Formats: sequence, C-alpha cells, structure tokens
Amino acid sequence: DYDNLFDEKAKLLLQIRDQNPITWSGQFRPPLNNQLIYPRPIQDSLPIWIGIGGSPESCIRAGSLGTPLMIAIIGGQTHRFRYHVDIYKQAGEKAGHNPNDLKVGIHSIGYVSDTNERAQEEFFPGYQEVFSKIGQERGWPPITRAHFDQQINDTGAFLVGDPDTVAQKMVRHSQALGGLSRITFQMNVAALSHEQLLNSIRLIGEEVMPRVKKLLATNS
Repeated sequence: DYDNLFDEKAKLLLQIRDQNPITWSGQFRPPLNNQLIYPRPIQDSLPIWIGIGGSPESCIRAGSLGTPLMIAIIGGQTHRFRYHVDIYKQAGEKAGHNPNDLKVGIHSIGYVSDTNERAQEEFFPGYQEVFSKIGQERGWPPITRAHFDQQINDTGAFLVGDPDTVAQKMVRHSQALGGLSRITFQMNVAALSHEQLLNSIRLIGEEVMPRVKKLLATNS
C-alpha cells in the first residue's frame, strides 16, 4: 500500500498546514472532525518539500500537489535528472500551480576540505566501507576507487573537494537542472570525525556560499 499511503498522508499534511481546525476522512487512519492541530508554524505557509529517489511517478505527484521537489542523488551524473525536473514542472503547471512555486533542490553526497586531495582522501575510506555494506543488501558491487573518482569528476554527482571545486560544481548542477533553489549535503556516510564535519560546515558557509553567489551573479 506504499503509494496509496504516501499519497493520503501527503495530502493530509498539506491540508493540516492550510486549515485549522480540519475535518477529513481517508482510508488509512481514523477521520478528523473539526480537529484543532497545534502547534502552528511560524511561517505563513510551512515549507513542505517532497523528496524523491528517481521515480517519475513521484515527480508527477509532487508537481500535482504543488510542493517543492527534493531529488536525492547518491550517484551517477546529475544532468540525467533533468528529465525528472521537467516532468515535475509540467505536472505542476498542468495542475494550475504557479511556476514560481515549483522549486527544485538536490540532496547530494558531499564534503568540503581545504584541498581537493585532502577532501578525497578523508572522505573515500568511510564512504567505501559504508556503501559496500549497503551494496550487500541491495545487490551493488563493492565500491572501488575508480567508481568514486567518476562521482567526483566534473559531471558526477558528488560534491567532494575544496571550496572552489565544490562551488563551481554546485553552479553546474544548477544550470544542468534548470535552476536549483536548495542544495543539501549528505556528509555522515563516511565515518568522518566531529572535527572534520565542523570544518566542512564552516567551509561551506564561509568559503563555498560566497563563491556560489559570485558565480551566479556573474552568469546572470
């Protein structure tokens, strides 16, 4: 019942966001009758994103509901997801939603350090171990360094490197997908130390983001 459950719960969540009290009935939970829901969000409209892993049907659902779309990209070439962005926006416009509200983000495996070499050498061992274990459950082959190197090249999905490299790649990802509103980093898949994670977060805020803003301003 996965699809039906998700569809019903997503629509209920959006209705709870927009109405208070709420009267509702569905298939998978008891009905709500003039029910007050607290606490209420601070924002006039609580931001609710729908995340997808690559299913076109999920893109169409998000577009039909008019929610922003977050694409989880754990490998491959980012530009290949342009198809998903296009069908999401087509579904949203067909449902009558404002195109400006149909925002897109990506969730990417990433890590920033002071140099490209340092970022790669710190990130790869833990990533290899964790994803090789996951692969045993999902039928993937063991992770190799050659596979990792493909993911950190110019078109690969991973945002691993020094601030300049990562900033330029973020902008390329945005251009390839028609404009991104948000990029989030998945860093805790590589057994990194607390100090390494803190340094990466600092570099993203202090070094990467100013570069991204400058590149976007130059290209606009």
